[in-house]
Amino acid sequence: MKLYCKAAAALLCLGSLLLLYLFVGSAGQPPPPPVSSGPGGRAPSLLAHSRPGQAAAEGEKAAAAPISKRGQPRLSKKPAGKRSPAKGKFAKTRRPGEQKPLKALPSIQWMHLAVVACGDRLEETLIMLKSAVLFSYRKLRFHIFAEDSLKPKFERKLQEWPPSYTKKFEYNIYPITFSVGNAPEWKKLFKPCAAQRLFLPVILKDVDSLLYVDTDVLFLRPLDDIWRFLKAFNSTQLAAMAPEHEIPKIGWYSRFARHPYYGATGVNSGVMLMNLTRIRSAQFKNSMIPTGLTWEEMLYPLYQKYKTYITWGDQDLLNIIFYFNPECLYVFPCQWNYRPDHCMYGSNCKGAEEEGISILHGNRGVYHDDKQPTFKALYEVIRDFPFEDNLFQSLYYPLQSKFLDTVHTLCGRIPQVFLKQIEKTMKKVYESRVIVHMGANYRY
Repeated sequence: MKLYCKAAAALLCLGSLLLLYLFVGSAGQPPPPPVSSGPGGRAPSLLAHSRPGQAAAEGEKAAAAPISKRGQPRLSKKPAGKRSPAKGKFAKTRRPGEQKPLKALPSIQWMHLAVVACGDRLEETLIMLKSAVLFSYRKLRFHIFAEDSLKPKFERKLQEWPPSYTKKFEYNIYPITFSVGNAPEWKKLFKPCAAQRLFLPVILKDVDSLLYVDTDVLFLRPLDDIWRFLKAFNSTQLAAMAPEHEIPKIGWYSRFARHPYYGATGVNSGVMLMNLTRIRSAQFKNSMIPTGLTWEEMLYPLYQKYKTYITWGDQDLLNIIFYFNPECLYVFPCQWNYRPDHCMYGSNCKGAEEEGISILHGNRGVYHDDKQPTFKALYEVIRDFPFEDNLFQSLYYPLQSKFLDTVHTLCGRIPQVFLKQIEKTMKKVYESRVIVHMGANYRY
């Protein structure tokens, strides 16, 4: 009887191993190659490299139906009559006489990102754009406003990026222009060219919505996530910004401002999501005339009225605008514009403590000095990351190592706040790779 039990147990173990072998072999088998569509008759592999964002985006395509660059569905090379083991929507194989093509999926919506670069801001701007491309899923369209001397430098640097990344974005480079008022005066307002952001609704007439960011911003999660806030706008909201500070008694506006400002602490314009269509069509209440003014009509008279009172240039003008039009502004949580003020006096951004930093804003020049080494560490690691290297080995581990040298600072004592969103993004990339490999044989 004991011998019989041992034999039965051995057979059961052998059967389990055989089933496991068959399951792993089936899951590890790559999907059948699509009809060639590229040069040389080869279609690019979905996972030629471990690239964040792209793997996730292409994983979504693989879960539905492979689409060629021309928007036409790729049909399987499998002989007619054989059924694919996939259970998905497009798994059914067509018979030879059926010529009706599969319905193409809708094109991916572009996300528009605007930045203004003058003077020595070339490197900062490129690192910001790099972080956006590294972590985002959908395609990006960059609107770069720069001095004439910087235009060829931007073009040369962007063209040096590998094709696996340059295919994820398009870009336009514009000269610095101001449609109303005194151009030299606007250009010198606060930081060089910073006032250009005020004129984006006027210049980019064909763009419905965009995200404006300062050059010293880094994305620590997909830009797709902040883009979704556009759908959270109510019927009157046309822009979104984060508070300048979380605590009124130590905020700059609440202590020193000599002009109207939004809310209890004012707002920071370094990350500004805009529905340009609504901005162009709105009539704004103001302190100059009893009737409303359009955005373009309001800018120069507003500047003339308050120019002796403002300190932070265009940001102060935006605060004045939304003081008189508070119903037009959506307020981001602080983790979407995280600055040294949120940790250098002690952690005061609860959203970042819970969810991690989504967008890092290294104002005060902290990327280039030693006052806030945690911010500088993130900037340097993203700057030095080789595009097609592994995120874990060449970005996450060096970042952890650098953070060990920052624990003597208040910002350095909360490394999890800086790492949490990067960890989530890398996890999504890993999961998307598994889905791509297994998706051809297993659909749930």
